[in-house]
Amino acid sequence: MRIAQLDFSRPCRNSIVWGYNATMNYKHALVVGKFAPLHKGHQHLIECARSGAQRVTVLCYATPDFTDMPSGLRAQWIAALYPDVQVLVPDGAPPDSAPGPAHWAFLRQWLAQAGVDADVVFSSEQYGPPFAAALGLAHRMVDHARACVPISASMIRADVHAQRAWLAPGVYRHFVQRIVLVGAESTGKSTLAAYMAERCGTRFVPEIGREVWEARQGQLAPADYVAIAERHRAEEDAALEHCHRYLFSDTNALTTLLLGFCYGHLHQAPPALLDYAQDCARRYAAHFLCGEEIPFHQDGWRDDATWRSRIQGMVRYDLQARGIPYLELRGTLAQRADRLMARLEEEGGRGDRRWSERAGQQA
Repeated sequence: MRIAQLDFSRPCRNSIVWGYNATMNYKHALVVGKFAPLHKGHQHLIECARSGAQRVTVLCYATPDFTDMPSGLRAQWIAALYPDVQVLVPDGAPPDSAPGPAHWAFLRQWLAQAGVDADVVFSSEQYGPPFAAALGLAHRMVDHARACVPISASMIRADVHAQRAWLAPGVYRHFVQRIVLVGAESTGKSTLAAYMAERCGTRFVPEIGREVWEARQGQLAPADYVAIAERHRAEEDAALEHCHRYLFSDTNALTTLLLGFCYGHLHQAPPALLDYAQDCARRYAAHFLCGEEIPFHQDGWRDDATWRSRIQGMVRYDLQARGIPYLELRGTLAQRADRLMARLEEEGGRGDRRWSERAGQQA
């Protein structure tokens, strides 16, 4: 399917091309939707509202809400793309399955309490005209036939990565899964991370601690360990918009914290580093422990195979103590990569389905 190259920096043009005639000027436009996820069709709708009204308010909500992309997050996506738009998340809305009049009555009361004095509703849905009429507002239909932007949120949720061209980079990044490789030194993490990134056509983040260790000649202070964790997280965050499906990371804050104690540089963990370590269970979609059965490679900075075994045991124990599921990878590079990929593909169906899951229920 050919994806329209829409220029969202320009006003909507005529109704034949854009699905809306932006010749009328309203004071305050209202746009209501789930935006799950926000896609270029939604952007087109909001752009038309911005071009046809002096002010725009967007209401973003769903009941029950989407578990892995809640309304607050979806509202942030809209606000990031359109700082001049007021984005609100109503509380206490009727279930999505409730009849239209129930929603209209709720919104009529909610808008009055919120002080939103709109004079027009912009929508792309069949319910738009009766909804606007119930509120006593004008209505402008935008691309109801999906001729300008032939996509829907349900299509995207069914296969986010195949449909990523319909998503702004700042939205797509939410759907990228962080995959982290952990283990002691000389267990093949760096090699495997780079290999998997190339195999999957995506990015990887190298170990930041190694670079700092060499620069400091192995003499690190507690603040250095915090800085390592923060820089590693920042580089992951920066890479997400350029990834496809996965981001592979060599090491995380769990190992950074552990090594700080093992090398005697930390006698008491800095609170920030503890927080980063605790966040790893949530932050990464999967942990893989690289095995120590491969020959130890001395590069001038590492200790020895005995030290490696000690650290490996502590990394494994830490994962188990924290209740973090992991898969241990052994064998050649190709064998490790195949096993890792098989696990990711095994979890792939669940990962794709979860974008449609609602609170209290499963899709």
